[in-house]
Amino acid sequence: MMTNLASTPTKIGGVVKEFLWNWEQQQIRVVYECLGEGSPVLLLPAFSTVSMRSEMADIAKLLSPHFQTVAVDFPGFGDSERPSVDYKPALYQKFLQDFVSSVFDTPVAVVAAGHSAAYVLQLQKDQNVFSRIVLVAPTWRGPLPTMGAGESVAGAVKNLVRSPILGQFLYKLNTAPGFLSFMYRRHVYTDTTKLTSDFIEYKWRNTQQPGGRFAPAAFVTGNLDAVENRDNFLNLAKSISIPLMVIIGESSPPSSRAEMDALAALPGVESIKLAGTLGMHEEYPREVFEAISPFLS
Repeated sequence: MMTNLASTPTKIGGVVKEFLWNWEQQQIRVVYECLGEGSPVLLLPAFSTVSMRSEMADIAKLLSPHFQTVAVDFPGFGDSERPSVDYKPALYQKFLQDFVSSVFDTPVAVVAAGHSAAYVLQLQKDQNVFSRIVLVAPTWRGPLPTMGAGESVAGAVKNLVRSPILGQFLYKLNTAPGFLSFMYRRHVYTDTTKLTSDFIEYKWRNTQQPGGRFAPAAFVTGNLDAVENRDNFLNLAKSISIPLMVIIGESSPPSSRAEMDALAALPGVESIKLAGTLGMHEEYPREVFEAISPFLS
């Protein structure tokens, strides 16, 4: 079920809608936003503690004279509902499948940032619902596994953050404005002058919604990793027969950059290196737009 929401100012400035989605006998309200006219392009933000559709705002505005852009907040993130369900790959794979089949009548182009890459590739392999795929700074492994944490440690941390009192305390520590600024400076943005107090406060407010800790805890601990290793990730890309483009951030962390380079090296994959790192889709939207616009057209 899809309905329009009351008009309120947003970073994108489009028509805000809601998609009422059912998962394991529970209805979850998902928010998405449409801007522009023409052939549709689905915009998927990166999974992160501060994941939200506004990351794609400037790309949506730049594309909107030529396309109808559809930017979505994943369940558990942004303005979408954040119930205390068990967030896992199966949930997001089913959500993406249901959302795409409900909102679009024909195969749609998609621009996916960060961790959403593997979900897009998996859905295309299974359902053939996309016409073109752009992956911006694609990743597949969550922060804790990237740092070397084993499955048992990651699971313990996830359960700890989900606990009522201690979990909320730990979550508040990890979403404090100072910590968010540190993380952005470390591997999300390259131009630190863009990390103003207003910018960080906007991101912080997004983290403080009821139930805000559940989905981010799953992401950070690797429990939203849609694949188990690089070979699985590359095999998904190899299975794709439609045009595929990879945008690589030149300053990406070495471990993430290695995954991007491996993906870009596959036969038939179009790739380009641009300034930026894991948040390049938000930090350098015009450069990303100029790279992907001919591809999408």
